[in-house]
Amino acid sequence: MLKVAVIGGGSTYTPELINGFLARLDKFPVNELWLMDIDKERLDIVGGFAQRMVEAKGSPFKVVLTTDQRAAVKDADYVTTQLRVGHMEARKRDEYLGLRHGLIGQETTGVGGMGKALRTIPIILKIAKDMQELSKPGAMLVNFTNPAGLVTQALSMYAKDTPSVGVCNVPITAKMSILEGLEQATGRKIEPERAELKTLGLNHLSWHRGFTIDGEDVWPQVIQGYIEELKKEEHPEWEPRTVEVLRMIPNYYLQYFYHTDKKLKAQEAWPPSRAEEVIEVEKDLLRQYADPALNEPPADLMKRGGAYYSTVATQLLNAHYNDLGETHVVNIKNNGAVKEWPAEWVLEMPSTVKKSGITPIAAEPLPTSCFGLISAVKAYELLTVEAAVHGDRNAAYQALLVHPIGPKADKVQAVLDDMLETHREHLPQFFK
Repeated sequence: MLKVAVIGGGSTYTPELINGFLARLDKFPVNELWLMDIDKERLDIVGGFAQRMVEAKGSPFKVVLTTDQRAAVKDADYVTTQLRVGHMEARKRDEYLGLRHGLIGQETTGVGGMGKALRTIPIILKIAKDMQELSKPGAMLVNFTNPAGLVTQALSMYAKDTPSVGVCNVPITAKMSILEGLEQATGRKIEPERAELKTLGLNHLSWHRGFTIDGEDVWPQVIQGYIEELKKEEHPEWEPRTVEVLRMIPNYYLQYFYHTDKKLKAQEAWPPSRAEEVIEVEKDLLRQYADPALNEPPADLMKRGGAYYSTVATQLLNAHYNDLGETHVVNIKNNGAVKEWPAEWVLEMPSTVKKSGITPIAAEPLPTSCFGLISAVKAYELLTVEAAVHGDRNAAYQALLVHPIGPKADKVQAVLDDMLETHREHLPQFFK
């Protein structure tokens, strides 16, 4: 029997995940899909809709709803995590924490991302511990919970006996965007499975630097076309000169580092912040999900963001289950793949997915100009893991101190005190 558990099953993303499993039943024959959430009211709405979706397709697998985490992971082959400690209200608090102190409040980057990591890491580590005790031997934890790279770093350090990997939809979104550009340029349809994106860095801090189709390098064509498009735009996403010099396409989230002033300016226009926008989107989605006549995801799900989420999730599980040896961009421990960088760093990079495990593919390091930023952010990540696991206020202080878009030294204590007090109910490790 093939059992998959989804922790955070009450997420409005869940129906997309259901579609992904339904589309791959011939290759990934799941028997039981357990949706677990601590919010029973929300779980009943989302889970009830998920059950109707599966029933409409002839009930090929069973959808079980539970608020019991240990029951969910018991005898599971795969456990995916898509949870948000403190719900969307906590994300809103992260955003306005940043705004109060003139800092970036985004949910994965800067002080907002740190607040989320401190709340999330202990919960994910508890899931890994439960899996060790209750899941099938070798069961894999697939983490989608943000900040995905930082959470996976914690798993690699403090849950070594539980196979785990971090996943994000940014790489596949970049891949599909590049394919679209190539198809427009050539007039030919290119199947996604023929293409591979070469990217390296940390989650939400990576650079796309290569692209192949059927093994043939087409990056010179891709990068030149991208530069030409930037030059045509009145307000381009990146300065064409930056891309010309690097010969790489920066991950969108690098705007928070390269264009911090513009992002801070955008925050001044709040409300609504992104969390406040999503709160309204989710109210409408949950109202639609509660309709007993609905058995297909509504079009409004696209407003939630997270394009290709179900594709990323189910393709990865399918590749692992069927020992396909496919290449997927994931967050995984370096382990010497980039031999010039520390082996214990979790990186976002192409990796080979087989039944025996997920292995990062050897890669050349990024240029010094990129490594400088990566090393500072990785130092912040490592300190944040220690702070989250041990309730270590000194480690948390140092994490803020080293962060490239964190507060100035004379403001660190005030920001830290505000962060811990803002999320006090979800940070018991700091208030023993």
